[in-house]
Amino acid sequence: LYNEIINEKKTKIQKVVFFHRKMPFYGSIELYFSGVRNYLSAKYNLKVFQSTYSSQGFFKRIYNILEAFIQQSDINHITGDVHFLSYLMKKNKTILSIMDCGSVINSTGIKRAMYKFFWFTLPLTRVRAVTVISEKTKQELIDITNYPKENIHVIPVCIQSEFIDKKSKFLPKKENSFNQDKPKIMHIGTTENKNLSRVCLALKDIDCNLEIVGQLDNDHIDKLEKNNINYTNSFALEQNEIIEKYYETDILIFVSTYEGFGVPILEAQAMGIPVITSNISPMIEVSGGAAILVDPYNIDEIRSAINKVKNDTEFRQKIIKAGLENARNYHPKKISAMFEEVYRQV
Repeated sequence: LYNEIINEKKTKIQKVVFFHRKMPFYGSIELYFSGVRNYLSAKYNLKVFQSTYSSQGFFKRIYNILEAFIQQSDINHITGDVHFLSYLMKKNKTILSIMDCGSVINSTGIKRAMYKFFWFTLPLTRVRAVTVISEKTKQELIDITNYPKENIHVIPVCIQSEFIDKKSKFLPKKENSFNQDKPKIMHIGTTENKNLSRVCLALKDIDCNLEIVGQLDNDHIDKLEKNNINYTNSFALEQNEIIEKYYETDILIFVSTYEGFGVPILEAQAMGIPVITSNISPMIEVSGGAAILVDPYNIDEIRSAINKVKNDTEFRQKIIKAGLENARNYHPKKISAMFEEVYRQV
């Protein structure tokens, strides 16, 4: 009995430190790993360490690297766009989670070379294993760095615990709450890849309310007004505020031209909201056959999909039901178990 107690104590003292970037608010990456931690086994002693400085400037990054070295423990899990924190860490005790490779793919020349070396090539020499959020990101990483594919683990993003009740079930909207006459359509994100400009053109002459989550610039506002779109705008929302927005939403339109994953697809599906998304990876895989897939560059296809969801009740209910089934594959309990499998290798 004494030995059993001692062995049990030993399994509980393994300390995992999550290294987060410095942010003025909890971003999507931080929320993702917050959900993961909620379902990790009790045998792990969990700690979150946020860098003192944001990832800007040479000396601030050097300071962050040094303090990360001091804070390292049994398992070091680096998250977010701070791959360089691995430089001084113990290689066999460090895991790096990469969300996407956009900083390299979307840059050229010297800038691309610097991102490639300092954010990918060099950090990958300092870690035991890498996790990525999609097969697309895995292939991009292999193309960029030639890193051994057997050391890359695909672990998708999980749905946040705020979308789940105490019995680990999702909290979808009430059935038959769809406003067919004037649906509320939510669009998340305003960066160029989020494709808001084409959405504005697609919504011309469609009677709806467009809820835009993200900071608008003058060009966006001009397009919205030119196409006579009735819209509201919000940004820097807390997670509970996002959930309230979902409860008010009839359709999610998420037709990005580039994504590392596409979390809003799953959030909307878990809430019982029909989704229109892009027919490119990783949105195809993430939506799991439970969304309308469109060419994000084809305005007519986007418009047709909106009208299909708006007017075809039977079809709409079918993809809502399929969406709820797909969302269950991304429950944080399942995703946490996948991370534990990687931790056991450290």
